[in-house]
Amino acid sequence: MTNRTLNLDDALYGYLLQVSLRDTPLLARLRAETAALPMARWQIAPEQGQFMALLVKLIGARRILEVGTFTGYSALCMAAELPAEGRLICCDLPGDYNAIARRHWQEAGLADRIELRLAPALETLAQLDSGSFDLIFIDADKANYPAYLEEGLRLARQGGLILFDNVLWSGRVLEAAPDSADTRAIQALNSALKNDARVDLSMLPVGDGLTLCRKR
Repeated sequence: MTNRTLNLDDALYGYLLQVSLRDTPLLARLRAETAALPMARWQIAPEQGQFMALLVKLIGARRILEVGTFTGYSALCMAAELPAEGRLICCDLPGDYNAIARRHWQEAGLADRIELRLAPALETLAQLDSGSFDLIFIDADKANYPAYLEEGLRLARQGGLILFDNVLWSGRVLEAAPDSADTRAIQALNSALKNDARVDLSMLPVGDGLTLCRKR
């Protein structure tokens, strides 16, 4: 027994996946194709995708917003748990990986639930209606995380969830004087959320750190 989160070595992490990951051949193929890309580190962990899919079901989400989509893995996980009339809007920039995402969404039969908008995310967010989303997942350029928080709070309904990825930033959040604007932005977000009365808060050591904010 322990009163703090375990440090998972390879064997224990493998066991976690073995006994809990409800994988599909399509998700496994998408992870494998993504792993061959130069930006493979942008891929979320499979157990994180499954956790986020469960959150979609738990809150009965019908409208989801994703900021940062890459090859579409997290979108695929979440869209699979939407009702038939549910919709997911994805914000990303043009790239070769867009085609990978679309191909897998089509194969999963979910392309009609997902809309990919290719433009700077803050431009796309400014066009969306306030209070119209049940769940918002933010996993894009870290320097804009504080701005994404404000937009997320505008766009989420009361009681909706805002998820921030990479909030532990492979430990770089511990740097005292970081040179990286991304690191500084994540540090600023984490510090600001601690006492933000607009949200209920939990930071989880899932993947590279996942913060859950419930809009009050």
